[in-house]
Amino acid sequence: MENREKIIETAKEQFMRFGVRSVTMDDIARMAGMSKKTIYQEFSDKNQLVFESFSSALNEDIHSLENLPKINDGVIEHLVGLTAHIRRRFADMNPLVLNEIQRYFPQCWQLFEEFKKEHVLKEITELLEKGIEEGYFRPEINTEVMALLRMEQMMMIFDPVKFPLSKFNPVELQLEIFEHFLYGIFTEKGREAYLNQKKQYNENHN
Repeated sequence: MENREKIIETAKEQFMRFGVRSVTMDDIARMAGMSKKTIYQEFSDKNQLVFESFSSALNEDIHSLENLPKINDGVIEHLVGLTAHIRRRFADMNPLVLNEIQRYFPQCWQLFEEFKKEHVLKEITELLEKGIEEGYFRPEINTEVMALLRMEQMMMIFDPVKFPLSKFNPVELQLEIFEHFLYGIFTEKGREAYLNQKKQYNENHN
């Protein structure tokens, strides 16, 4: 792995686990097994490293979403794949990261806003429309409103005042809220299919 890639991978892992502001360039140099001078040969300052690390993390998320079971191949299969993605994604992520990005790194936050609009919101809307078409979701729901609601639910857990890390596990919190959302829009057909698919997935992955 070249120095630049190794620095980004190390920084990304440290930022996601401990938060952006608490991790220093010295920490990254030590974890990457190189001098701080080497890092500054690749990145002008910490802001640039944060931006490129965050950009890399978002690209990984895009890739992960693209590798989920396709919506057109099965709405329920996609939902179960999405819950597995949530477990992986939030397992080692410090909820404070997005809070710090929003407050102190506006360029990164702009990237995140674009990611939400171009990838997440688009995918949720497509999923809702396909689920209605196939009889898994209630036909009377407003897909635009529900997609925006789901986006807000996903962001809620990053508020340390509402959901302090000392009290709530981020993975369990995301899954609890996600399933609450699903059971609010499922038809009976959708609920049964989801429970069956989830049971089958758990049996195959345990």
